[in-house]
Amino acid sequence: MPEARRRARVSLFRYLVVSGLLLMVGIITVTLLSMATYVDAGTFASAIASREVLFAVKLTALTTTITTALAVALGIPAGYALSRYRLPLLTLIDTLIDLPIVLPPLVAGIALLVFFGTPFGQWIERNVMPFAFTTQGIVLAQFVPASSFAVRALKAAFDGVDPRLEQVARTLGCNERQAFWRVTFPLARNGLVAGAVMTWARAAGEFGPILMFCGATRFKTEVLPIAVFLNMSVGNVEMALCVTIILMILATGALLAFKKLGGRGYLW
Repeated sequence: MPEARRRARVSLFRYLVVSGLLLMVGIITVTLLSMATYVDAGTFASAIASREVLFAVKLTALTTTITTALAVALGIPAGYALSRYRLPLLTLIDTLIDLPIVLPPLVAGIALLVFFGTPFGQWIERNVMPFAFTTQGIVLAQFVPASSFAVRALKAAFDGVDPRLEQVARTLGCNERQAFWRVTFPLARNGLVAGAVMTWARAAGEFGPILMFCGATRFKTEVLPIAVFLNMSVGNVEMALCVTIILMILATGALLAFKKLGGRGYLW
């Protein structure tokens, strides 16, 4: 009898846990399908062939690729340092890196506006390159949150490589730089590429920082999320949903690539 009660409790627990999982999957699936089925194939085809959407797709691809390249170039050394070294004030450094991820996206845009309103920021605008309310400002607006995300994703890749392998390489005559390039980097390569893919997807979905720092101007700062906003603001729901579906396809492709490349299922 006690054994039967124990099995009944285990069965009930499993039922509750699996039910919670199925409920979450169901909510997400129904929400996504409701958007995907709102427009017909003909409307979607004409929307993605329109001049506005093609411009938004090209601008998004260009800016997010540049942003990802910059974020990965910075994220590899930063992620490796966080993964391997016991740095002073590590908790403070970790918190600062995570802030752009957990803060509301609008905060990054406001912070950039305030910075470029300072004397140093104005000097950069005059003598280096204008950023506020420009196309190149999109890269900067995407870079602030995407770089933090990249550091976490790339750190997860380095965490997956056993540090003892580097130590063995050092005992065989490699210095620290050679151990990194000959041992750690090749072993972490798939994870690094997976992290870069997710960073690209994250940058492609940025809206708040771009809206605040670069504005929402058609055929100038109109990346895909801005295109959704502009079309919704004038009541063009079908066009907004078509652009949303494009973003969903990009996000799904990025997630599949991430999992195929063996990316970590978590970043912290």
